[in-house]
Amino acid sequence: MTSRVRKPSAAIAQDVPQIQPAPGGQRREYWIQAETVKWQITPLRKDEWHNHPLSSRNTYTAYIYRHMTPGFAAPIGQPNIPGPTLYAEVGDVIVAHFRNADTKLRQAVTMHPHGVRYNPEYDGAYMGKYTRAGGFVAPGEEFTYFWECIPGAVGAWPYHDHGPNHTLNTSRGLFGAIVVSERGAKVPDVSYTLMLHQLTPPITGLNRAFQCINGRAFAGNTPTLKAKVGQDVALHVFGMDSNFHDFHMHGHRWRDTGGAPTDTTTVGPSETMTARFTEDNPGRWLYHCHVFSHQDEGMTGWYDVEA
Repeated sequence: MTSRVRKPSAAIAQDVPQIQPAPGGQRREYWIQAETVKWQITPLRKDEWHNHPLSSRNTYTAYIYRHMTPGFAAPIGQPNIPGPTLYAEVGDVIVAHFRNADTKLRQAVTMHPHGVRYNPEYDGAYMGKYTRAGGFVAPGEEFTYFWECIPGAVGAWPYHDHGPNHTLNTSRGLFGAIVVSERGAKVPDVSYTLMLHQLTPPITGLNRAFQCINGRAFAGNTPTLKAKVGQDVALHVFGMDSNFHDFHMHGHRWRDTGGAPTDTTTVGPSETMTARFTEDNPGRWLYHCHVFSHQDEGMTGWYDVEA
């Protein structure tokens, strides 16, 4: 589980250009640190939906992207799965200052984006002897990625580790989201990023599997979404493991990519869907994966709508 790969010589020293925004665009700068943390999958130790207790063995060593202040001076908020959502508009350049602060697993890790445009320097992928500098960021090292938000980048996309041990480290929690909007587009009143993924015994060392939303399992532990009637709501839902998941929300509908109304949408590995609607139905609602085995192993949550 802790494979160590020697840094390829091609990744040691390279002249990496800084990419500039398109006319009218901005540099959207983020400071992001990879670190290990002790993570509780079910901090309430119960399932609020069925009102039954859960095992106290719920903690593992997670690998996460931590949002930091400029210069990596201090953390912003608490450790979280997923990492910070990176927002930008068409014409912008996302500048992701990345530091590997791992002191436990001693893994070279990276940031690899989907959806945006980048050159090979900023791919963030380990490629053996062809690895560029951004494809192998060893513990204690830093690298800055430049990703262009072209018109074809509009949408919600994942980013994740693509270093030499990326399958395990992504499974440990090393992933996040990028949301690119049309320039000047209306910003939703309420926006959530929901990552659907599993945590299994080979990853956690625990004696059971958990089907998770944002690193948590079972209603009350997973994110409780909140909105008010009349608000413009956007839910960005990602498949972040090797399974297919069906995102379903009770009492609500949205439009699929063909424009037809739906209340259940499938996401496969690294696929994304956005449910966007004007809230008109107050109450407490369930949202969950409609693959019943995933639902019953924890992929459920609450959506509270205030009148």
